[in-house]
Parts: sequence; structure tokens; C-alpha cells
Amino acid sequence: MALYQKTLEIVTSPKTFLDITKNVQALVSESGLGNGVCSLFIKHTSASLVIQENYDPSVRQDFETIFCKLVPEDFPYVHNMEGKDDMPAHIRSALTSTSESIPFVNSKLSLGTWQGIYIWEHRDQTHNRKVIVSMVGV
Repeated sequence: MALYQKTLEIVTSPKTFLDITKNVQALVSESGLGNGVCSLFIKHTSASLVIQENYDPSVRQDFETIFCKLVPEDFPYVHNMEGKDDMPAHIRSALTSTSESIPFVNSKLSLGTWQGIYIWEHRDQTHNRKVIVSMVGV
């Protein structure tokens, strides 16, 4: 067994899904590992990692629309030091994921046909996000 670990530094756009599948696949290939598990962890509390449909962008648009209704920005949150979008971003992050694990076989991520790996930015501004990518395998 071997361990390979790198940090992806990704600049996000406000309230968008950013596909990082190719970035992660590049690290799997770079690792030299053939078979194992790739774990991802985002080092932030106001953005998420999600595995979601990568074919029809309306799926991601619907997610944003639903989450705007589930976690409104105009709610009277107590925590508001960083702006009206901060507490909703924390809640969105808690309702989704800050980590994902994906097996890889023959140095290829074992994602389904329509699956992609996304950073879901929940804030109203551009941010520099860090994702730790760890692989264990042979």
C-alpha cells in the first residue's frame, strides 16, 4: 500500500458548481497508483464537495434554486459578521458534504457515466478554495 497526497487550490465563482473531475483524475494519474481509493476533503465551511450529474447543467441550476428556498439569505440569522450569505453558506455546507471518497481502478476514477466531482461555492464572492486529495492504493 502507498499513500499519495496533494492539495488542489481552486478559484471559485460566486454561487456556482465548479467541475474538478479532471483536476482530481490528473492527480490519480500522477500518483502512479493503479487501484485504490481517492479521498477528497475541502478545507472550508462555506463550500461543499458533491458528486452530481455532469451532463445536464439544469440539474445543478435546480439544486441552487431549491437551496435558496431551503436556506434563505434573508432569514434573521444571529451569525452575520461576514455578510448575509455567510450563515446560509455554513448551513448549505452542513447539509451537503465536505468530503467524498471515490474508488479508482487502473488509475481511473470509478465514477458513473453521468457523475462529476464539483466544488459547490455557497458564497456571493469568488474564493480561493483548498481541497486535500489523498489516495491510498497499490
